[in-house]
Amino acid sequence: MKRGVVISLHFGYWVLYFLLLSLILVCLQLGSPIKGQPFFYQWRFHVFFSTFAIFPALLGFYTFYFLLFDLFLMRRKIVLLFVVGLLTAMGCGLISEVVMSVLYTFKVGPGVFHEGAKTTLALLVVITIIAVLNGAVALIMRGFMRWYSEIKLKEALMQKNFEMELALVKSQISPHFLFNTLNNIDVLIAKNASQASAYLNQLSDIMRFMLYETKSEEIQLSRELSYLEKYIALQKIRTFNPDFARFRVEGAVGEATIAPMVLIPFVENAFKHADARKQGNVIDVSVEVSSEAIVFDCVNKRRLQPSTTEYGGLGNELIKRRLSLLYPDRHQLDIVSSEEDYRVRLRISRHEA
Repeated sequence: MKRGVVISLHFGYWVLYFLLLSLILVCLQLGSPIKGQPFFYQWRFHVFFSTFAIFPALLGFYTFYFLLFDLFLMRRKIVLLFVVGLLTAMGCGLISEVVMSVLYTFKVGPGVFHEGAKTTLALLVVITIIAVLNGAVALIMRGFMRWYSEIKLKEALMQKNFEMELALVKSQISPHFLFNTLNNIDVLIAKNASQASAYLNQLSDIMRFMLYETKSEEIQLSRELSYLEKYIALQKIRTFNPDFARFRVEGAVGEATIAPMVLIPFVENAFKHADARKQGNVIDVSVEVSSEAIVFDCVNKRRLQPSTTEYGGLGNELIKRRLSLLYPDRHQLDIVSSEEDYRVRLRISRHEA
């Protein structure tokens, strides 16, 4: 907990304590023989009462706060805390009583203070109770501040772990995509150098996107869709079939935002496992944008022959993990696999749940 907050808590507690004492003092003065007495006599009473109520409170509070909390409560030595706390409070009472005796000796205290065993014992009991009560408040306050600090520390650790997991996921996605794209460009260069030049510009845009924009927590949805469109165009190089994959966007994109590289793993897997390059609409990708949600659909026809690699590319568990980190309680992912095709639907709510 910040130092300023701790100081404010202490200051606030003592302000409330002094206000309570002032209220008690006023009530005592109104109903006691000192009412109507000379100012000096009343002043002596106020000094004596304040010493009686404040001095043991300060001693008890900060002895419990700085010593007993760390020595006993943090080590779960409750019995020792109770015994030592009671002895400490009695010690605070004795010290306070000595101070009041000195004040009485120098005529600072009122004349109602009498020497004697009964009076001394009664004062010791009352002062000890004051020290114990303030010590208990000190333990509660210190415990609350420690609990709050631990909560904040855990939140900071969770946030750091969250950032590290996201960075790990991105580092696993980006090289895989880049290698696939470079292989496709390499094939195109060998067949049509002029056309490859145009695609190299798109690759440059994609690499710029991956290097700079993926570092942000969220980007404009329009940028993600532009990236997706260029990726699909580059993947279609190897098919020589413009109808092999279809990509469309419905609804007004506007100022909608999304986490970078969320949609690409599904499209990447679709191209990886789709075949029948001469057919049309082997892969169908669509994005529907509304004021409520972003809905992504990706459907691809499956290969007739079994694939030697696991369907799902980087693994659906990794993708699900990233989505749960980015959009907890804000997304729904449905994956349906059949003999004919593989369907993915991802719905991301644009509003907090």
